[in-house]
Amino acid sequence: MKLPRRKFLHLAVGAAALPAVSGRAWSQAYPSRPVRIVAPYPPGGAVDILARLMAQWLSDRLGQPFIVENRTGAGGNIGTQAVISSPPDGYTMLLVAAANASNATLYNQLPFNFLRDTAPVVGLISTPLSMNVNPSVPAKTAAEFIAYAKANPGRINMGSAGTGTVIHLSGELFKAMTGVNLVHVPYRGGAPAMTDLIGGQVQVIFDLLPQSITQIRAGSIRPLAVTTAKRSEQLPDVPTLGETVAGYEASSWFGVSVSNGTPLAVIEKLNKELNAGLASQGIKDRLVDLGGTILGGSPADFGKLIADETEKWGKVIRTANIKPE
Repeated sequence: MKLPRRKFLHLAVGAAALPAVSGRAWSQAYPSRPVRIVAPYPPGGAVDILARLMAQWLSDRLGQPFIVENRTGAGGNIGTQAVISSPPDGYTMLLVAAANASNATLYNQLPFNFLRDTAPVVGLISTPLSMNVNPSVPAKTAAEFIAYAKANPGRINMGSAGTGTVIHLSGELFKAMTGVNLVHVPYRGGAPAMTDLIGGQVQVIFDLLPQSITQIRAGSIRPLAVTTAKRSEQLPDVPTLGETVAGYEASSWFGVSVSNGTPLAVIEKLNKELNAGLASQGIKDRLVDLGGTILGGSPADFGKLIADETEKWGKVIRTANIKPE
């Protein structure tokens, strides 16, 4: 199911060479009826929130309803397949999450190839994760934690929101780059994992910063590092993990794609309007509240991010021999 980056870029160039006349006609007419935005996760989470923000913006700008449809299950694959199976006309959009990149390797029997069967529209935001420990852990820095873990191999529990999630894979990347032996404890979601971190049943979690910031500020958990290349504005005194583990970087990210074959002019129209939304003060402020760094840019920019992340997490999954639950 893997599509090499060279092949992906070849397909992107081919799409750009499609006849322009019919594309302009599509762009002028689009949208002439309601549009679905499929959010492949339950209501209330980051994917759902982003989908509804973008849906309202596009409805106001383009004069047609953009309706969010939550199609959950199978780690986001059910909603993704629904979009890929839809006509390539721009009337069914997908709110993409980082799991779409890791799922390409995690699930080896998918009925689709995400890189081949979707067309990127735009990246929305990326969010850091924070490496959090229970206060009982005798480590105040990432370096101290590594030393503590090496002195206690197989005795430290690492919680996650589920096997194959970015929270899990960020921890597996840490294990691979440091050589520590942590016991993975998967939960059905980030909330129960955080509850057990606070309670001490697990000792460390690499969690999305927007989900953990409240507990960090309350002192219920201790952040040792953030996983992005730069320090977070929300936790300016917390170092990056890369300052201790050279080359380490991980983030969660979100964007919009459509089924492959959608007219390029429609993709460009959606890209233009979504970039305008990301630049608007109201949406910008809301995304900062979520702990996100705005991405934006061209479809090619987002396509490169997806391809790079697919390759990166594919290596982690294969090295750790991770299988879906």
